[in-house]
Amino acid sequence: MEILQIEPRALASPSSQVPLMRFPTAKRIFCIAFSPAVIPPSPFPLSSRGYSSSRVVVPAKAVVAAAEVARLKENWLDSLTYPLPRLTEDDEPSTSPGGADSSAGPGSNWVVGIDPDLSGAIALLKTEDSVCSAQVFDSPSLKVVVGKRIRKRLDVKSIVQLLRSFDAPVGTTAYIEQSIPYPQDGKQGWWSGGFGYGLWIGVLVASGYSVVPVPSLAWKNEFKLTGETATKDESRRRASMLFPSLSSSLTRKKDHGRAEALLIAAYGKGLKMNSTATSSMDESL
Repeated sequence: MEILQIEPRALASPSSQVPLMRFPTAKRIFCIAFSPAVIPPSPFPLSSRGYSSSRVVVPAKAVVAAAEVARLKENWLDSLTYPLPRLTEDDEPSTSPGGADSSAGPGSNWVVGIDPDLSGAIALLKTEDSVCSAQVFDSPSLKVVVGKRIRKRLDVKSIVQLLRSFDAPVGTTAYIEQSIPYPQDGKQGWWSGGFGYGLWIGVLVASGYSVVPVPSLAWKNEFKLTGETATKDESRRRASMLFPSLSSSLTRKKDHGRAEALLIAAYGKGLKMNSTATSSMDESL
């Protein structure tokens, strides 16, 4: 039997020569010899290829320092903050679109909470003379033709008019629940949720409010709405406890949007669930 001899050529260095290899000519074998100095890098870690390594090298672009993450988050929140005018001694205090004076601190005693869904609502909490009052309104909407179907959409003009009617000080903080798509919502649900979320943010900032997005888990954990208690009915019950004067507005199942808007506003204002809702509101003032 004949023997085929294969010798390496053009190696990077004499010390990296590959030893002589012998194969029978009966088999057709294609061999490529690499010098260790020119072996191409692999995009997969050694551990995924069956090798062990005591050192894992992470690409520099994949590493984002905690300080950078904080900076990016701060820039995002700053972009959602209404640009307050800089006052001088000769300037008069600025007012809201409705005429409310903001000289005592922009929106320091006012808080708005928003559930941005189509079935959501907007809640207003304000403190005047050490008394905290609460109001809640369904999100204005109207029916529109989409393709061959009639669907409900947010009424932008009515939202602007509603916000102006509050007479809130310029810079009042509005806490809005972050829109997170879920697989079971489908494409229409994803589009509607993102559209409403972005629309509310744009209208709020343009109307003089400073927006703070709130993850749903943040305010739900605050009011123990997790696990078996994470239901729409339980949200209405918690909101009725915290705001007994509005309990008559939270009796129907479809009033869960009002309840969630109130709880989001309460989360932003720092209200706590104690034995009685009244004491919780008083302690936060």
